[in-house]
Amino acid sequence: MMPSLLRKVALTLHVVCSVGWFGAVAAFLALALVGLTILDDPVVRAAYVAMDLITGLIIVPLSVAATVTGLVQSLSTPWGLFRHYWILAKLVITIPSTFILLTHTRAINYMSIVAAEFPIAPSDLRELRVQLAVTAGAALVALLVTTALSVFKPRGLTPYGWRKLREGRIVVPDLDRVA
Repeated sequence: MMPSLLRKVALTLHVVCSVGWFGAVAAFLALALVGLTILDDPVVRAAYVAMDLITGLIIVPLSVAATVTGLVQSLSTPWGLFRHYWILAKLVITIPSTFILLTHTRAINYMSIVAAEFPIAPSDLRELRVQLAVTAGAALVALLVTTALSVFKPRGLTPYGWRKLREGRIVVPDLDRVA
């Protein structure tokens, strides 16, 4: 277990990275919707270039940092990584979300390169533009769910958690006292 001050610093870092990730994805979604709905070519082109910058400079680093700091938090506190369903659910959402993000960076980069070089008519690359907006919306929902799980911390130990509890190797944190 980490000392109290270090645990609070790590938790603060995790919250900042997670909230930043959420905000950056929200900005990405706004730009994706601009790219789909606005007819002003220079604005559309700028939106796709900005989406690539936001992805590479903000979203990807924050997603990795939030994942790593979340793992550190779970492994160094009484909550554990596999003891509670809500933590396991966050892990099952966060790891694939980060992987999906990393696989979509090529498409985002491609759209940015096209937008930087050529005018974009409303029908150009329509499927890709819709895909970028839909995946951003899905990412926001996933991040909202992980945030809600962190706040509400639904009760429920996994079978592993129950086994460790019976062995006396863990103490279940009091949900009413934990912020």
